[in-house]
Amino acid sequence: MKTILFLTIVLLSGALAGLIHGTVNFAIVEPYLDQAIGIENQNLFDSGEEEDTPQFWAEYDGYRTWQKSGQILAGVILGISIGALFGIVFALSKNSLPGTHYVKKSLTLAGIMWFTMYLIPFLKYPANPPTVGDGETVVLRAVLYLSFIAISGIGAVAFYKLSKRFRNNQKIISIFGYAVFISVVFFIMPDNPDEITAPMNLVNEFRLMSVLGVSSFWLSVGIILGLLWNRIESH
Repeated sequence: MKTILFLTIVLLSGALAGLIHGTVNFAIVEPYLDQAIGIENQNLFDSGEEEDTPQFWAEYDGYRTWQKSGQILAGVILGISIGALFGIVFALSKNSLPGTHYVKKSLTLAGIMWFTMYLIPFLKYPANPPTVGDGETVVLRAVLYLSFIAISGIGAVAFYKLSKRFRNNQKIISIFGYAVFISVVFFIMPDNPDEITAPMNLVNEFRLMSVLGVSSFWLSVGIILGLLWNRIESH
């Protein structure tokens, strides 16, 4: 495949999947963000840090409008960046992925990356609404989360490479090895340092919607890249 075609389908699939992700987030995650920020605002009023005035709400409404208007654009930009990584990995691994159709191969890879680079880190460091989290720990929390993603992703690749050295039970060896490895890392890594003070029903529903939003991206990018790749290869 020519480089220009490769770049086109990779960036296009990432952008379209990001558009879907941003749209889904806007529809199902934003309402919970509004609830969480409403609780945070009320806490500010109760503590005296802010005053419940028309000026406060005017500034707040302007800020939230700006945030919401950039939701879908942010999804597209994020989709392009992650889609580029996904496309490169797919190009390098497509011959070893199961299936004869590129959509099946692409969906298989998307499922693996969703599981190792999103779901496992999410189980250790689940997403929280704005009312949860101390501003002083935001850097620490980001480092922990990104470190876990890197460890999980690199571990999955390493055990896959290791399994190719064995003639029999390659998949079983790689899956078992990764499961043991990531379980050890899961318990070694420090827990989230912030205490959850928001209502748990809001937190749990927000987390569920976050999972659905991110999952929509991986499902979309798997289908779209597979379809585009199959169309280009068939011609």
